[in-house]
Amino acid sequence: MELEGKSVVITGAVAGIGNATAELFLANGANVVAVDNQEERLLAQCEEWANMPGRVVPFVGDVADAATTDGMIDAAVEHFGTFDILVNNAGIMDDNTAIGDMSEAMMADLFAVNTYGPLRAMRKAVNTFMALNPDAEEDDETIGSIINIVSVGAMHQTAGVAYCASKAALLSATKNTAFMYIHKGIRCNAICPGGIVTEIPMTMPPSDPFGFGRSSELLVHSSLLGMPEDIANAVLFLAKDESRFINGAVLNVDGAWTTF
Repeated sequence: MELEGKSVVITGAVAGIGNATAELFLANGANVVAVDNQEERLLAQCEEWANMPGRVVPFVGDVADAATTDGMIDAAVEHFGTFDILVNNAGIMDDNTAIGDMSEAMMADLFAVNTYGPLRAMRKAVNTFMALNPDAEEDDETIGSIINIVSVGAMHQTAGVAYCASKAALLSATKNTAFMYIHKGIRCNAICPGGIVTEIPMTMPPSDPFGFGRSSELLVHSSLLGMPEDIANAVLFLAKDESRFINGAVLNVDGAWTTF
């Protein structure tokens, strides 16, 4: 059990990548605060995980709300006595709209969930890591790790402007955080999934014809689809102590999609 005793917060834990990551971490002995805004599904899922090697605590909330991003990390400390790893996974998709047709609501919603929520969580995480480790000295071993699930859309035009821009902002924040805390024992890395089989296609709004027509020129090169477990395994790798020298990295997990 490679994460035995580690205290972890995972957002978007009900389905897809977040669900696979939470289950993998629990199987490896981590204690997990599982965060999602779908209360009924979250509570049912946590019941199924009750006999896993690691302990799980459900936390119902929307990451667009600062009370959630602060409260979920406080819950980890309260229930597990410490906090070691943040996995910012929760995210939403746009309708492939180009900038000329993007609505105020679309822009606000995408940035609230994909950018501002993770940024607030990162702020809380960094301050909590340092508060829990006041005796840590310069260039000590890792005292905390942040893993952001971004997207190949942060660098390639796989969706609309709101999605791509919101993910690009998170990617930039990942690198900035790694740089700023390089001597403080806090690591921050990004995973950029390609096409993954999740519930997002069933929940995203109908595609804008013009925007989808443009992005589909790149989408046709994505002949392979990955599974949530493919991303979860990458998250586990970055969470382990063996990856201590990996910081500020951007790991594409896309089946070579972005080589085209």
